Amino acid sequence: METKRIIMDDKAVNRAIARISYEIIEHNKGTEDLCIVGIFSRGVPIGRRIAAKLSELEKNDVPFGALDITPYRDDSRSAGEDEKTDIPFDITDKNVVIVDDVIFTGRSSRAAIDALIKRGRPRNIQLAVLVDRGHRELPIRPDYVGKNLPTSHSEVVKVSAMEIDGSDGVAIY
Repeated sequence: METKRIIMDDKAVNRAIARISYEIIEHNKGTEDLCIVGIFSRGVPIGRRIAAKLSELEKNDVPFGALDITPYRDDSRSAGEDEKTDIPFDITDKNVVIVDDVIFTGRSSRAAIDALIKRGRPRNIQLAVLVDRGHRELPIRPDYVGKNLPTSHSEVVKVSAMEIDGSDGVAIY
């Protein structure tokens, strides 16, 4: 794939994560009963950073978990793989913020909601994404968006995370 253009560099990614964190605090009136759950794969490092920023700003620990939505997707099935979900806390009656890197059709978000509900009954579920590229197939809208990025169906949006790829950024291919 040929890089068409760089949309966000590491500084822009960090600013977006900080902005999303402040919006989460404002919307939830603090971080009491709040937890963050990142979707594998790049939603996990982004979510972990948001949880750390929230903890830093509010001076209390915000629980973080990682969610594997593979078994809950309606557009692909992978047989024989072990689920990698790691949510070491009870989500019942909590405000859960699901974090993903890019929202496109909304199918990953729907799968994440299904996967969470299997683990308990949250008070509410919110969605934070680094990039919203439009083209929804389901009536799902993120509560927190780092960058709105109108794209064509033929374009590919790639998020790079330092923890996985060695650098932070967003590019269109």
